Amino acid sequence: MDDIFNSLVIGLLLGGIYALIALGLNLIFGVIRVVNFAHAELVMLGMYGTLLCVNVLHIEPYLSLLIVVPLLGIFGLAIQRLVIQPLQNEHMMQMFATFALLTILQNLVLAFTRGEGFSVTTAVATSGLQLGDVRVTATRGIVFVAVTVLSVLLHYFLKSTLTGKSIRAVTQDRQSARLMGIDVERTFIVTFGIGAALAGVAGVLLAPVYTLSPSIGGNFILAAFAVVVLGGLGSVAGAYFGGMIVGVIEAFAGTFIDPELKQAIWFLIFVLVLVVRPTGLFGQVGAEEIGFREQT
Repeated sequence: MDDIFNSLVIGLLLGGIYALIALGLNLIFGVIRVVNFAHAELVMLGMYGTLLCVNVLHIEPYLSLLIVVPLLGIFGLAIQRLVIQPLQNEHMMQMFATFALLTILQNLVLAFTRGEGFSVTTAVATSGLQLGDVRVTATRGIVFVAVTVLSVLLHYFLKSTLTGKSIRAVTQDRQSARLMGIDVERTFIVTFGIGAALAGVAGVLLAPVYTLSPSIGGNFILAAFAVVVLGGLGSVAGAYFGGMIVGVIEAFAGTFIDPELKQAIWFLIFVLVLVVRPTGLFGQVGAEEIGFREQT
């Protein structure tokens, strides 16, 4: 019984990390319909941006949110305007462009760091909470709380603000949105910027958790795509609960089956879910709306 409880706690904490990364990825895919392979590299840039803020400005890592998130948001605006938008009628080329961006960002960071690993320390790292045999560190607890708050705020933003409603209108029917006077291209740019800013939030919050390396994005991207498709394309709730499901499955598989097979097992369940429900757990057949969707 203790093993079950411990695996559940570990899985939820791991799921919080996956969900945090998947939020921005799911928003971009749901609105712009771009498979952004470079999303994990944006998270990586956020982590290195946090390291720079700590070493150069000598501030607490979490305060670097005020610097890193806006800068990555602007970087996301530039990517959409200069890379994705010129290829908007070539969806395969858009996908290849994001893959090329992945390689470029990795190699640029590798050139500057020479592949050396770095760590970000924070004053709260030694704090934590004991749940059974599992010690929940403050850094991982902050990630879990943050992704929960961000999911709720993103839901509210998409449902209640003028910009959020414009995003939903563009997602449902671009042509009708144009006829209503909505600037579709501007909406795409804003959406990619928000997605990149969310990647920046993930980078800042995960910097104290992981050792930084140029290839660290590879630890997240497959899981993030699995979360997006499992939870439902374009669904905020799908990104959140999908992350939790993937994290719990990985933790239970690692404890009760074989740690080497944990990722293979949740990918197997991921495939089975898609066979039964191709739109994902929280997606709706024919639905295009972004936000918390109710399952039909």
